[in-house]
Amino acid sequence: MDNVKRYTLCLICLLVMASCLCIRARAAETAGPSGPATAAKSAILIDASTRRPLYEKNSDERLQMASTTKIMTTLLTIEAGELDEFFEINYDDIKTEGSSMGLKPGDIVSRRILAYGMMLPSGNDAANAAAISVGGSIEDFVAMMNERADSMGLTDTNFVTPSGLDDYTDCHYSTARDMAMLAAEALENETFRQICGTRSICLESGNGEEIWLSNTNRLLDYCDGIIGVKTGFTDKAKRCLVSACERDGVTLICVTLNDPNDWLDHSNLYDYAFGLYESRSFEGVSLQIPGIISQELFQIESEDFCLPLTEEDYDRVKRVIIAPRFVYPPYDDGKQVGSVLYTLDGRTLAQKELVLRRGE
Repeated sequence: MDNVKRYTLCLICLLVMASCLCIRARAAETAGPSGPATAAKSAILIDASTRRPLYEKNSDERLQMASTTKIMTTLLTIEAGELDEFFEINYDDIKTEGSSMGLKPGDIVSRRILAYGMMLPSGNDAANAAAISVGGSIEDFVAMMNERADSMGLTDTNFVTPSGLDDYTDCHYSTARDMAMLAAEALENETFRQICGTRSICLESGNGEEIWLSNTNRLLDYCDGIIGVKTGFTDKAKRCLVSACERDGVTLICVTLNDPNDWLDHSNLYDYAFGLYESRSFEGVSLQIPGIISQELFQIESEDFCLPLTEEDYDRVKRVIIAPRFVYPPYDDGKQVGSVLYTLDGRTLAQKELVLRRGE
């Protein structure tokens, strides 16, 4: 009888251990490499300044990205210029399905209006009209999109449409990593940054009609510090979201593809990632450089300062001093004679002046 009890007890222990192992395995599958678990099929969160990933989940898997495609379409439209030149919309310009800003044949619009129409209500009609305005045709504009992607180093991205509608040949795709890099570059354009962060706006067409547009990006009201960027959804791509968030001088970019819980996932990822940052101190530079005529040694200094960085990035920052061999007259106190660059992976994080200090 004792043997039976011992056997039963051992069996129960084994079952409990197996159950625990299964639970841990499931947790490992959902928790991600570090940070909160996400429901996304693919995700990434990067520092916009350094481009360094702070969170990744299948970030290099090629997936359709729905209307987040319009980040590229809008950027190219803005860069084409002539944003406030009006032109007439034709039927063929807006012959598309899906989300719309409400364009009609005969409407008089500008590229700026179309940019708002793409980024706020995610108008596929606006994307097509902008593509034809800038590229002359949808096909030529798509070629421009792919050329720009190549120039950015987006090696896992291919565009087939300017709007992001489902492509059933599976040739319209990107990755979370590529979309984050695209968003980082687009946000360096001040016009793009302003448009993608607009909650709602009333614009006036060339016909004198009011055009009211509202942003589909709920994170602008839901998550502290959100400054854009773009939502997306199709039956095939599912819910896609590219967002950017700024807190305490740090800008982060988050991308989720095929994520049924994207609003909450982005919010949780931002709370996690911003918690990695602290204000890090950098001491200024102090040098002595001779004058070109008198050979007198002059004191050259830069100021102390702080930057919000993760511990890992702080340890990898490099300092580059750019200073002349000699100081040229006039020898005025406070005169700039050089600079100090603080770089991370080749990207400049800060630049401080080297100035002349004459003392008393």
